Amino acid sequence: MMNDRDCARLAITLMDLTDLSDDCTSEKVDALITRALSLPVPVAALCLWPRFVAQAKTRLTGSSIKLATVVNFPDGREGVEATRLETREALVHGADEIDLVLPWRALLEGRADNAAHMVRSVRAEMTGGAQLKVILETGELKTEAAIRTAARLALEEGADFLKTSTGKTPISATPEAARILLEEIRASGKDVGFKASGGLQSIEHARLYFDLAEKIMGTGWIKPEHFRFGASGLLDSLLEII
Repeated sequence: MMNDRDCARLAITLMDLTDLSDDCTSEKVDALITRALSLPVPVAALCLWPRFVAQAKTRLTGSSIKLATVVNFPDGREGVEATRLETREALVHGADEIDLVLPWRALLEGRADNAAHMVRSVRAEMTGGAQLKVILETGELKTEAAIRTAARLALEEGADFLKTSTGKTPISATPEAARILLEEIRASGKDVGFKASGGLQSIEHARLYFDLAEKIMGTGWIKPEHFRFGASGLLDSLLEII
């Protein structure tokens, strides 16, 4: 078992350092980037609103840190053409990763084809090696059956990552949802990653998700290409340990 210091360092390298607050400003983005570039180990990515992608790309040039943004966020509606345009513009401005909110209400209402069409359409926009992370909003799907259905749909339509949640709902990442997503990734046989997002505050939370991933996916699977945390509130506690 890793000691706390090594665990904390690993967790930071897997983090999508995020500001998706409603009052985010250019100044706050600059401060977040400055912080990210000064950390003792690099985070995996920054995740920002689409309007800040061009600004962040300029600052991150020459860095190993990926640039992620969100589309159809946070509500997960069904406006496919608007979401495609949002995606296309984000990629033109330099985004490396697109975090798409699945139209989860459509899924719950028995309109899985609508949800699949959204993922398929945004997948078609991915160019230049950009990756698609599909946010399932597992806390709103609630049941294991619904979460499995959403995970399978996203996997079939080309997701590069399955992400638990937006962090904007009462229930975000949970170990139970993580287990289901990891099991579906393993069963698919595809090279797809997992992202736990929202509600993680301590190294104990990080260890819990590490243990789940190792148990289901095997030793060595936990690396930025496969595993992410979307929980900026976790950073301060990890830095204290380091």
